[in-house]
Amino acid sequence: MDRRTFVRTTAAGVAAAAAPAALAASTHPAAPAVHTRTHRPVLVADVSSIRYRNGGPESAIERAFRGITEGEDVLDACVAGVNIPELDPEERGIGYGGLPNADGVVQLDSCLMHGPRRWAGGVAAIEGVKTPSLVAKAVAELTDHHLIVGQGATEFARALGFEILDDLNTDASRALWLEWKRRVDPSHWLDPEERLKGLGRAGEETDPDVIRRRREEDSARLQAFADAALEAGWSMVADGLIDANSFWGTTSLECVNQDGDLCGVTTTSGLAWKIPGRAGDSPILGAGQYVDNDVGAAGSTGRGEANLYNLSCFMIVEFMRQGMSPKDAGMAVLERIRANTVEARLLNSRGLPNFDVRFFILNKAGEYAGVAMYGAAESTFAVCDENGAREEPLEGLLEGSPRD
Repeated sequence: MDRRTFVRTTAAGVAAAAAPAALAASTHPAAPAVHTRTHRPVLVADVSSIRYRNGGPESAIERAFRGITEGEDVLDACVAGVNIPELDPEERGIGYGGLPNADGVVQLDSCLMHGPRRWAGGVAAIEGVKTPSLVAKAVAELTDHHLIVGQGATEFARALGFEILDDLNTDASRALWLEWKRRVDPSHWLDPEERLKGLGRAGEETDPDVIRRRREEDSARLQAFADAALEAGWSMVADGLIDANSFWGTTSLECVNQDGDLCGVTTTSGLAWKIPGRAGDSPILGAGQYVDNDVGAAGSTGRGEANLYNLSCFMIVEFMRQGMSPKDAGMAVLERIRANTVEARLLNSRGLPNFDVRFFILNKAGEYAGVAMYGAAESTFAVCDENGAREEPLEGLLEGSPRD
């Protein structure tokens, strides 16, 4: 459905045509069954795209590869792929059962870019929809906007016939949230009102010295809570309750098809137990996702704020435009992130970033790379091409661990 048809269609017709089942199917003319193979189809993604199948026969990267080789539109195939882990309640980093925010509410982000059509769409902090990538696809196809957020995104999805659930938590994700709350503040974990009681008292005073002192006290309390919240999350990773991929969230899938057309899709529940309303890099064009059909594509997982500050995925594609290989472009941006990380709270004992960032990159010729700030032995990314789906090691800029 194009935009002009959408405008002419009645509200009832729109709801039916743009319902999730309709959006999941191709809305573009079918590609030819026979291709002139000037390019080889290649997909790269984070490991969750190969490890979660929601009880079915295919992983996300396998489903997307099958779709593009059978002639599906490149975007349709990739979205159908990431829908698999979005709907999998065992996947803690995205979609249904993703780890919630600090209030226990699952808020999801997604962004996608269609290379040949120069389309992009995204949603941020959407609630109640298991498959935010499908809503992002509707934003790209049915509106002149690139990003819809919060309650507006939820109502946009409702108007298109998406099922809106009261709660996207599973019993497991809710239990993990309660354990995180207990670790953050054992004395008041069931009573956040008591923990933050007294914040904002500066408005009750007119004495400048009292106002300044109370603001300093409030700032110190909030920073202490933020530090405790992060440490509680890391302790749960260390204890094996969640893995680091789930803590940072995100599935990002990039592909180039037989015709050299590129696409990228990113979907996430964001940083576990984030401040309500926080949006990271995943729904932002150029930060956690970027596609240029003449050059290549890049997607990311890890600390979203680092990608937002450095506009990382856009820079990777620009470096490839200048002639860099996917690996060299990714490493150059990781070095930029490292150089721009100067706050003490973001540095480990070695003076290096205390977080990880990972990039999944490919160019129009089908050359690809997976790179990370830290290249631990067990760190891998997913690849799928004519040789099948597999995990390959990420190449790290730095040795060791972000927590060293």
